[in-house]
Amino acid sequence: MISVVLADDQALVRAGFRALLDAEPGIEVVGEAADGLRAVEVVRATRPDVVLMDIRMPGVDGLEATRRIAADPDLAATRVVILTTFELDEYVFEALRTGASGFLVKDTEPVDLLRGVRAVAAGDGLLSPSVTRRVIGSFTAAAVAHGRQPEVPRELDQLTDREREVLGLVAEGLSNDEIAARLVISPATAKTHVSRTMIKLGARDRAQLVVYAYEAGLIRPGWLAG
Repeated sequence: MISVVLADDQALVRAGFRALLDAEPGIEVVGEAADGLRAVEVVRATRPDVVLMDIRMPGVDGLEATRRIAADPDLAATRVVILTTFELDEYVFEALRTGASGFLVKDTEPVDLLRGVRAVAAGDGLLSPSVTRRVIGSFTAAAVAHGRQPEVPRELDQLTDREREVLGLVAEGLSNDEIAARLVISPATAKTHVSRTMIKLGARDRAQLVVYAYEAGLIRPGWLAG
């Protein structure tokens, strides 16, 4: 059973998500919150598999709530998915940096929401390649425009050439199967490379690998098509 907490200051939004999720076999909503502070309290009390987190909430916002959840070692197994009204929400990139496992636009199709919750609960990042490129690319481009240059972390030295290659493909938004096809290796081998890369870089999930690759300058805006 996948347990979910809903954090949104709009009661109707929470009610809609709850009705959809509770009607799905294998998924259960175990708590709700209308602000970030309450969200953290509910998550600590219920330790859900997935949190659907709105960013713009009164008091403690979703960004700070995500940061607190990601920083709590007792909640290491909990994954946060950011809910946003716009694909280019100015806070989405920062939310990914602070520990979110992905994001969903609020008007996403029900089937995509359910698929996304299951994917994140299974340990995958919820990152549409096209949207991810626009969101992260736009903010890294802005950073470069303001004179900020990528800093290559020491941890990259721990990666093999193949793992660096895999990291770049993860940053493009490719799945394990797509990485396997691109590199002509088995999906199991691709998954192993991704897992080892995450361990070496201390990443919680694929979303963190994407941010890491951009911030390290391995992938830069304009390098990817689409």
